[in-house]
Amino acid sequence: MIMHGSPLHAVWLGSVPYGDALALQRSLLEQRRDGLISDTLLLLEHPHVYTLGRRGVGEHVLADAAALARLGAEVFETDRGGEVTYHGPGQLVGYPILSIREAKLGPVAYVRLLEQAIIETLRDYGISGHCVVGKTGVWVGGKPGAKPNKGEVPAGQKIAAIGVRVSAGIAMHGFALNVSSDLDYFSHIVPCGMPDVSVASLESLTDKQVPVKDVGETAAHQLAEVLQKDLVWVEPTSIAA
Repeated sequence: MIMHGSPLHAVWLGSVPYGDALALQRSLLEQRRDGLISDTLLLLEHPHVYTLGRRGVGEHVLADAAALARLGAEVFETDRGGEVTYHGPGQLVGYPILSIREAKLGPVAYVRLLEQAIIETLRDYGISGHCVVGKTGVWVGGKPGAKPNKGEVPAGQKIAAIGVRVSAGIAMHGFALNVSSDLDYFSHIVPCGMPDVSVASLESLTDKQVPVKDVGETAAHQLAEVLQKDLVWVEPTSIAA
């Protein structure tokens, strides 16, 4: 495949508190908007945190303050699309700071590309992922492409969530792929506003332990592929807030 445009810079950051990662994204978005940096993919894990997107409601966090303290989790309101989700150790989080304007993509088409990259990543680990019509994210099991009835939970299990925000043609936030996540943490929320939704992880489906960083490297290559960009790995010290 012939690559075009600016390269995609990827960096593995390890475990980063949600608030710190959000501040870094906002800084990089301004730099990308001003043409100071290339498209950049942040790959990381978060400590336990529940985040509320723009359509999230507090009632979808089922744990009270005492339970949250026992879980070691905080609650963070943020500006991504979507509702309530969970981030924590064992989950690959990818935040592409990317000019969708230069890529000639609309927000919906961009989300579809993120889903495609995740599906290709899962395929590398022997997992068949798919999309559900009318729902954002990637699913396993069930019937690929099926459209659930109104109010119905899609068949299958959700393995990856996606939520983005676009400002001045630059996208931030991104995807969260369960690798070896403690899935019990999802029982304390209404994930993505869907009661009784079932979740899965790469480990729960394959019974294999794969380092999150390794899955991140695979995801970076797949994202660069669907974006038709050269992938360039950079050191964390080169990412300035």
